[in-house]
Amino acid sequence: MNLATKKWIFLKISSIILLPLMLWFIVNFIAIYNSSYLEVLEFFTNPKSKFLFSLFIIFAYFFSALSISEVFEDYIEDDKIKYVANRVLFISAITIPLLTIIFLFNLI
Repeated sequence: MNLATKKWIFLKISSIILLPLMLWFIVNFIAIYNSSYLEVLEFFTNPKSKFLFSLFIIFAYFFSALSISEVFEDYIEDDKIKYVANRVLFISAITIPLLTIIFLFNLI
């Protein structure tokens, strides 16, 4: 199986996993939108919410990194620039969710 096929399969699988997580997040975001700081903090300190939000962040960044990587493949001609852009993209797609999850699990 070539790399393009693997990316396509991972993109489809991550989108399927991301759909229920996004619905969960939207419903809960609407529920806590006008809430006080303590209610929002209570939501994010709930273990179930932490776990589901962490999964949501991981899959959202994974999906977006794969999607943006395809844009790089299609529109950047220079291989060196394409390589650097992909590396920066994947490093940020790892560090940003990781830092977000670390911050989330260090809440009260």
